[in-house]
Amino acid sequence: MPAERHITLIGAGLAGALLATLLAQRGWKVDVYEKRGDPRVKGYAGGRSINLALAERGRHALRLASGDDEVMAQAVMMRGRMVHFRDGRTDLQRYGKDDSEVIWSVHRGDLNIVLLDIAEQAGARLHFHRGLDSVDFESRIATFTDDVSGTSHAVGFNALVGADGAGSSLRTAMAREGDLGERTEFLGHSYKELEIPPAPDGSFSIEPNALHIWPRGRYMCIALPNDERTFTVTLFLPNEGDPSFATVRTGADARALFERDFADALPLIPELEDDFERNPAGLLATLYLDRWHLDGRAVLIGDAAHAMVPFHGQGMNCAFEDCVALAEHVDRDTDLASAFASFQAERLPNARAIQQMALENYLEMRDRVDDDDYLLQRALELKLAERHPDRFMPRYAMVTFQRMPYAVAFERGQLQRQLLVDLTRGHDTLDSLDWSLVDATVRERLTPLPRD
Repeated sequence: MPAERHITLIGAGLAGALLATLLAQRGWKVDVYEKRGDPRVKGYAGGRSINLALAERGRHALRLASGDDEVMAQAVMMRGRMVHFRDGRTDLQRYGKDDSEVIWSVHRGDLNIVLLDIAEQAGARLHFHRGLDSVDFESRIATFTDDVSGTSHAVGFNALVGADGAGSSLRTAMAREGDLGERTEFLGHSYKELEIPPAPDGSFSIEPNALHIWPRGRYMCIALPNDERTFTVTLFLPNEGDPSFATVRTGADARALFERDFADALPLIPELEDDFERNPAGLLATLYLDRWHLDGRAVLIGDAAHAMVPFHGQGMNCAFEDCVALAEHVDRDTDLASAFASFQAERLPNARAIQQMALENYLEMRDRVDDDDYLLQRALELKLAERHPDRFMPRYAMVTFQRMPYAVAFERGQLQRQLLVDLTRGHDTLDSLDWSLVDATVRERLTPLPRD
């Protein structure tokens, strides 16, 4: 096999394992180096365990890799947001029009194991306990360190792909060769993970087919279902102020916070104090790069190129889209420098768009889902989607159930949001709207939608 048909991937997480499969399917020789051990041998010991929301973009990539059926066998359907109000009321806000438009809760570790198996079956070679130590880009030699024995391994490469996450070692090495325009913007909020166990009879303790949200203005709690009948609970708080992780420091502090602000969730989390004190607080940040590649020698994908906050559930889906796009570009263009440049030109604007939408979704989830103005606009949004399916689609649907470019969904979403604000101004219910005026305004201000 010619050397130019060989690619070395750094990172055997979700994106690395998927890309390895897609490249191997196309006849590429693929080697994958991972600093951790094989999770299929010693169990998953990855970083964050926040459940992941699998949507159409991600499922499309899995279908191309012949992994969708196996993944979906372990996924739990989420029809919408189950909003928990302070007074104990709940309200299911559907994501889509019916059960054909849902998202799926998947466990990061289980998904990683499935993808590793598929990659190996496709012919990719996996090397564990190999952390990237340094790269000589001139000689095209990468040096890896075995975290078990401490020995070093020098490996020649044709091209490197960094799928090694937000703390990417390859990105660090590339930055020594040239300015990538890297900047990180911290959200000023962090998170802690807790758990809702199964009910005494082994069933789910609360509605399983929903993403549960306890919105409280500057902070919130969410819970995603697992196929083990548990829920992964995530508490998001500011880093400063009251309440914040500066004031809620102990398990007793956490219990007091839940007694006051999340009263209906408290009985569901019997190990609250222990979970809070045992689990570290995770940081939330957005990583921006102006440059993702070093001519034809190296390129970054996924969180290594564009880490984002998790509030749109699109980090994994976006990374999987990267994998599909990169595999197509390198297969189409024999010059890797040109292929990597084309990949960046296609994906960078879309990454910027979903990064912005993820930040906006945090404000919506924690502060707006129980707001009267938001609920009225949401009701009108659904009506307009019914009345004008060729022109109006909720932004969430464009992002989650379609595969139109994120940048298109972002731009269209801004137009539609202003339309909703204008049409509901001065109204408390939809009953007082002049529907002939509404319909005329939609036709005037919105062109027909692009479709996949």
